[in-house]
Amino acid sequence: MIIGIRHKPSFHLLVPLFSLSFPSPKWVSSTTPKTPSLDHHAHLQIFLDSEKNTKKQKPNYEFSLVSAFKSCSAHSRIPQGQQLHSLVLKSGLKSNIFILNSLITFYIKCGLISNAKTIFDSCTRLDAVSCNIMLCGYVKFGFLNDAYELFDKMTERNCVSYTTIIMGLVQKGFWSEGIWVFRDMRWFGVGPNEVTMVNVISAYLHCGGGIKVDKMLHGLVLKIGVTGFVHVYTNLLHLYCFRRCLKDASVLFNEMPEKNVVSWNVMLNGYTKAGLVDLGKEVFEQIVDKDVVSWGTIIDGYLQAARLNDAVKIYREMLYTGLRPNDIMIVDFLSTCGQVMSNFEGKQFHGVAVKLGFDLLDFIQATIIHFYAACGAVDLAHLQFEIGNKDHVACWNALIAGLVRNRKINEARDLFDHMPARDVFSWSSMISGYSQSKQPDLALGLFHEMLASGVKPNEITMVSVVSSIASLGTLKEGRWAHDYICKSSIPLNDNLSATLIDMYAKCASINDALELFNQIREKAVDVSPWNAIICGLAMHGHAHLSLDIFSDLLRRNIKPNSITFIGVLSACCHAGLVEAGEQHFQSMTKLYYVKPNVKHCGCMVDLFGRAGRLKEAEDLIRSMPMEADIVIWGTLLAACRTHGNTEIGERAAENLARLEPSHGPSRVLLSNIYADAGKWNDAFLVRQAMQSRGLTRSTGYSGVA
Repeated sequence: MIIGIRHKPSFHLLVPLFSLSFPSPKWVSSTTPKTPSLDHHAHLQIFLDSEKNTKKQKPNYEFSLVSAFKSCSAHSRIPQGQQLHSLVLKSGLKSNIFILNSLITFYIKCGLISNAKTIFDSCTRLDAVSCNIMLCGYVKFGFLNDAYELFDKMTERNCVSYTTIIMGLVQKGFWSEGIWVFRDMRWFGVGPNEVTMVNVISAYLHCGGGIKVDKMLHGLVLKIGVTGFVHVYTNLLHLYCFRRCLKDASVLFNEMPEKNVVSWNVMLNGYTKAGLVDLGKEVFEQIVDKDVVSWGTIIDGYLQAARLNDAVKIYREMLYTGLRPNDIMIVDFLSTCGQVMSNFEGKQFHGVAVKLGFDLLDFIQATIIHFYAACGAVDLAHLQFEIGNKDHVACWNALIAGLVRNRKINEARDLFDHMPARDVFSWSSMISGYSQSKQPDLALGLFHEMLASGVKPNEITMVSVVSSIASLGTLKEGRWAHDYICKSSIPLNDNLSATLIDMYAKCASINDALELFNQIREKAVDVSPWNAIICGLAMHGHAHLSLDIFSDLLRRNIKPNSITFIGVLSACCHAGLVEAGEQHFQSMTKLYYVKPNVKHCGCMVDLFGRAGRLKEAEDLIRSMPMEADIVIWGTLLAACRTHGNTEIGERAAENLARLEPSHGPSRVLLSNIYADAGKWNDAFLVRQAMQSRGLTRSTGYSGVA
């Protein structure tokens, strides 16, 4: 649809929004006098009587006909309205603008838009009300091109005109065009009303704009005085929640003079989507008239947080109120049961699906297959597949993904080869299976088969493809994949961006990795691209730059995770920043609630070991919540050899021998420590023990031909 607006930089704000239902707007500001309620027969009789009494008093044809048309419109009495139309033509009243407007309105309300258009086009004298009525008719029946053509010709546009065309654009998903019309409206000084703002906020929600725009919208709402309309405030509330500005959302919510169940649900949804389920529960408890959306939102919040027991508890409370789950809720429960591998609860919801008849739905069947496969019950997944709909490709995809998850790659490929039809998810699951099972050559080979078959890959496919290229370390292939993503307009989401950055880093092209990161830096909302560049820079020895980027991350509204701190601690290790490493290691748990794992502890042992602080390294190993593995004890042993600490080296070697008695390199290291310390007898005894046990040192080799 072509929009030819006079683009003037005026009100540079605003944002889109999901469509909230709201009462029919009052399009005309003028009011009609209250008259006794009469049907069309009574109004017609008044009209006929007035003709007989023309000598006594001036007849009020206009009022009688307008009222009669209004009555016919309200009751969809098309034949009677058409009779009145004929009477208007015979009586010579077709030039009366008020009667014509009523006639056009009658046909529009009765769904006869072509009749209304014929009358409108034949009129020689039209006013703004006529144009607005016809404009509203076009919008109501989805004729946006006709609506905009009329709107563009209108010499007199008021709030009703602009609001009608904005509403039509927004309802059809033309968010940007609706915003441009609104800016045009503001440029010409036409003031918006509450209906305008509801639709404009909705448009900006879909198009974006940032918190600054949201604040300006909020300010305009306050300025024009439409704060008393609950739908305007509800849309603003959704806008703040969508931007994750929950503090602003909470303030606005508490200031709302009136709240309906939609307002409560929006605030509840804002908290749950942000992972703040407990705050969401507080809002949920305050909702007086909870509807199915309220229950579904809090249940979904618990499920997204993998708090299955809490979700089940709320589900039972919902059942006590008489409400029943819908198919979407059952899918959510089954999906979460698969994620947390809760076999018992999942079977219960499988039973609920069967009892309610939902198991006959194809997407429910696919979800059940996925659930059993995720729980490792491949036989039950196969059984569900056999009794399901073989024509539904999602069921095939679910079983293939389940077999891949359970490392049954050959079975998955056999099923893949027998599929009657394949979509992008079928190919992506199989390619992902090869990539995850360390078979990158097969993954790339299947990817090229996919392209040859004419199926276009998506971002999920390309994550597996780029990961396979990273495993092979083929930079040329990686650059081709990146170029293909850009040329094919495949969305570069955070996950795919992180995979590309990681690929460039592993292919020894850290500059390309850094360049790509800088391109997506301001758009990234997830921590994964930051993790990729922080770890990549640390791996290449650019420790200070890695830590600078980590500092930038902390200044943004993005929470670091376990992988972030592996990169940070590795960077500190490479740069010898012991104190900084200690601070970051402590802040993990105290500030960011990230529980250290064996890799974090290994980084700290390496950091202390390189700095010669071997006692602290050993104490850290002793205090670890998990048992140290051979890598950690080997790291400590190597540090003891570097710094000549025989005592701690002996203990490290003993623990290595306990974990892996056949670990020859550790005995070699201990022997070298003794030799460096001049303890030749001890060195000889270690070597002799190795020979008696048949332990050998691993032979070195090079991957370069």
